[in-house]
Amino acid sequence: MAAPPLSSSTNCFVEPATSPIFGGARKTGKFFEQPHLRILPALRRSQGFALKASMGSPGFTQQLNKSKLETLSKAEDRCDIFDILKNRFLSFKSKYIENVEQFENLAKAQAPKFMVIACADSRVCPSNILGFQPGEAFVIRNVANLVPTFESGPSEVNAALEFAVNTLQVENILVIGHSCCGGIRALMSMEDDANGSFIHNWVIVGKNARKKTEAAASTLSFDDKCRHCEKESINHSLVNLLTYPWIEEKVANGKLYVHGGYYDFIKCSFEKWTLDYQGTKLEEDGRIAAKNKVLWC
Repeated sequence: MAAPPLSSSTNCFVEPATSPIFGGARKTGKFFEQPHLRILPALRRSQGFALKASMGSPGFTQQLNKSKLETLSKAEDRCDIFDILKNRFLSFKSKYIENVEQFENLAKAQAPKFMVIACADSRVCPSNILGFQPGEAFVIRNVANLVPTFESGPSEVNAALEFAVNTLQVENILVIGHSCCGGIRALMSMEDDANGSFIHNWVIVGKNARKKTEAAASTLSFDDKCRHCEKESINHSLVNLLTYPWIEEKVANGKLYVHGGYYDFIKCSFEKWTLDYQGTKLEEDGRIAAKNKVLWC
């Protein structure tokens, strides 16, 4: 049977029921919607908008055209960004293919020696700084690389600690802080009775580090206080790690080691130290003793 002629009101865009690339259609109410064709309704609306614009003033039409160009430019920018990511992935894939046996083994299980707790700051990726390869480090990142105490209750940090220490049986926990940390600046600048924003409710975990900083560096500038607190908060997190019974037990038995690290991305240097469990006196205001201090620069 011949297809019926298209009337002037017939839409030229046809939405197929299935797609071999994107999978089956998604049901929305009475209709099936293809993910890659969700732009069609918006396009239809924009066509109607263009029709109205054509009947408007020349200035309005120019404004519409300018808006279209800006939208197109933004879309192209987004494409460029993902083109970069695509090329990076394909570069990674070539390494994957060269070492396919290694990645096949990683697909079966992981056995990292390190758990790393680092800041979520985009400038301080621990894998970039320390060159961790796939399977070498179990990593969790949060604002200001903080570790809540065991008594603080459930959080993604202590869930990750439980899995890394008890299931993966990592041998080292490394807490990494860094220079110019926005989370520490927020901690140093806020009041205890500030409104309960998400940032406040999280960074207040480091309030003891702030108190120690205020006591030890009261005459310093705000920037220098923040730098002091960046390192103090790392030690504070190391102390908090020992509030977890299954962590303290392994540290005491020499089966687990707890380390602090500080990355200065202005000077491109890295300080590392290890908590000395025997010399640490938790009952004395949480003061820790450190050993094996090194500076890589």
